[in-house]
Amino acid sequence: MIKAMHFLVTGLVQGVGFRFASCEKAQQLGICGWVKNRPDGKVELWAEGSAVALDQLTIWLQQGPTAARVDHVTIERADIKQYTEFQIKG
Repeated sequence: MIKAMHFLVTGLVQGVGFRFASCEKAQQLGICGWVKNRPDGKVELWAEGSAVALDQLTIWLQQGPTAARVDHVTIERADIKQYTEFQIKG
């Protein structure tokens, strides 16, 4: 069963390859959606995939790539929009 989650990641998450690494991880897990930098310094993700894959992504987001420092991850369930790939926005 496919589920959708919306994430906001705060900390040192811009300028450290967070979007690229998130995209790579999501693609490895078979997750569709997007990731983008927000003007407020957070990284925002929309992810659609299996519950197991979304759990794995959630765990990964709490650490992020090596150069990042994740302070907090806000997670909300969302309605599926049927994305067909995972991409970096803006």
